[in-house]
Amino acid sequence: MESILKAIIMGIVEGFTEFLPISSTGHLILVNHFLEMPENFAVLFNILIQLGAILSVVVYFRKELIPWVPSKSPVQRQEVWTIWKKTLVGVTPALIIGALIGEFIERILFVPSVVAAALFLGGIFLVIVERRKNPETIQSMAALTYQMAFAIGMVQCLAMIPGISRSAATIIGAMLLGCSRTIATEFSFFLAIPTMMAAAAYQLIKNSENTTAGDWGVLIVGCITSFLAAWAAIAFLMNYIRKNDFKIFGYYRIILGIIVIAYFTFAVTD
Repeated sequence: MESILKAIIMGIVEGFTEFLPISSTGHLILVNHFLEMPENFAVLFNILIQLGAILSVVVYFRKELIPWVPSKSPVQRQEVWTIWKKTLVGVTPALIIGALIGEFIERILFVPSVVAAALFLGGIFLVIVERRKNPETIQSMAALTYQMAFAIGMVQCLAMIPGISRSAATIIGAMLLGCSRTIATEFSFFLAIPTMMAAAAYQLIKNSENTTAGDWGVLIVGCITSFLAAWAAIAFLMNYIRKNDFKIFGYYRIILGIIVIAYFTFAVTD
């Protein structure tokens, strides 16, 4: 029962933070520090519950992402396939760099001190980007070129550092390239699908032999909870950005980073 409760808590944290520019991985590492899941299982759990969040994107944006909807015309179906092609181009850098140095990053950087620093510095950068006037020349997914998709994918690789936030990296990168907040946010969601599926598949292959039947039950609970929380977070963010910017998330990151640094500097050492 304790494991199920932990799974629900972690699923809620993952779902609500995955698509907000505040770092889901960073939050999961910090929460797991207090929940104390077994280290090997925690890595697998933190990755696989993202599958629930991925599914929420597909369901929420089903009209934009599923080409086989009967009401779509041939032109509309082609537009959907073009979105998928741009998404696959955007995920290429992460797949290559992740394969080369993913294990090294996981082993060295997945610690609270790195998360705290990344949250703090990322928050400052997010506020700076929002304070400057970014040209919004890309107002539709069709106007987003393959070259831009690849460039956004390169920026996404920064999120391999826990605490940076994949969502924040892709949104900021897209905005600096001229995308509107809406297009930057939507492409960040779309880019998450193959990125997170690849990470989940890798962890599943790597750790499935050591996973028990009880572990699978915990993982399923976490995925379901993550799906529901992520659906709510996506709906909130898409409504929020119509009238607001991302500075509030930058301030949140800065404050949380300071709290975490203070905690692990003073409380843990006492």
